[in-house]
Amino acid sequence: MAIALLIFLCGTRFYRHKLPSGSPLTRIIHVFVAMFHKWNVSTSHQEKRKVAAAPEREVLEFGSRRRQYLLTNQFRFLDKATVEDELDRECKATRNWRLCTVQEVQEVKAVLGLSPIWMSCLIFGVVFAQSSTFFTKQGATMDRKIGHFEIPAASFQCFISLSIILLLPIYDRIFVPIARNLTGNERGITFLQRIGTGMLISILSMIVAALTEIKRIKVAKDNGLVDKPNATIPLSIFQLLPQYMLFGIADVFTMVGMQEYFYDQMPDTMKTLGIAVYLSVLGVGSFLSSIIILVTEKLSCRSNGSCWFVDNLNKAHLDYFYWLLASLSAINFCIYIFLANCYKYKNAQNNISYQEESCRARTILAS
Repeated sequence: MAIALLIFLCGTRFYRHKLPSGSPLTRIIHVFVAMFHKWNVSTSHQEKRKVAAAPEREVLEFGSRRRQYLLTNQFRFLDKATVEDELDRECKATRNWRLCTVQEVQEVKAVLGLSPIWMSCLIFGVVFAQSSTFFTKQGATMDRKIGHFEIPAASFQCFISLSIILLLPIYDRIFVPIARNLTGNERGITFLQRIGTGMLISILSMIVAALTEIKRIKVAKDNGLVDKPNATIPLSIFQLLPQYMLFGIADVFTMVGMQEYFYDQMPDTMKTLGIAVYLSVLGVGSFLSSIIILVTEKLSCRSNGSCWFVDNLNKAHLDYFYWLLASLSAINFCIYIFLANCYKYKNAQNNISYQEESCRARTILAS
């Protein structure tokens, strides 16, 4: 840690510091406050009214050119925030909380437009939480010895990282060029297609986990170890390797895809919020996982007296829980496909294609 800190301090003098330009949350709150002030204003003839126009805030600097959002019909109630009245004309404050520019409203609309995809990704966060909880509990009951060395059950999570390290170069160097030739998309597949592919693989990982758990319980019954929770089941912990590897493959698609999607589709003034939204999927997913486990435990114990979660994992029904997560993920995947088909990318909305972005960036660098 001392060496890492030293390297970090040596590199700080070369870092390009960008001065903060305000909180993205303040911009969002500003639009909603202005909208509530104008709640009774009609926007049916808004084009005939005076609308907020502040050129210095209306456009976003993007390299050597300016990029603006086109007007959309989504969340039209927010358009009330752009209507100027007599009180707004009398207000000389730098930030009038009763009035917003069209650009500011369109930015908030873009953020709200990401919320359906964010919510549909939460089930993936629930599934992701199992790798560090129940997978580890499964491994703790299995044979973890290699010769005279005993592998810690929690260390098997390194196979997730290992599969990511191995697959990412294959994805970038092999999969993307092939997909680019087939789809014509510079990235090979779109952000949402990448996320959806990972969701599909996560469903497969839950199915494999359920089948492995069925096999583990069968071996425990065959060897009379059901009532011995501390006994080691004569089944190698490497039986869990496929589900860990599938988790890593799913991460390459969904986790990386979510990071790129939320960062790219956020307004240019709210890029940091995109990273926070991406990370919140994992945090909220962990909370939802706890809620699902709590509700499932109460319902299973009340129905037939055979609880799915007990201290003795050999008497539990962890396989049922994996099947439940696989079913929820499958239902969520269908909803996600519908939402993804309805989503309009920000670049397409601004009449700027990814290819044009890349060509212009290369031109700037060449000059």
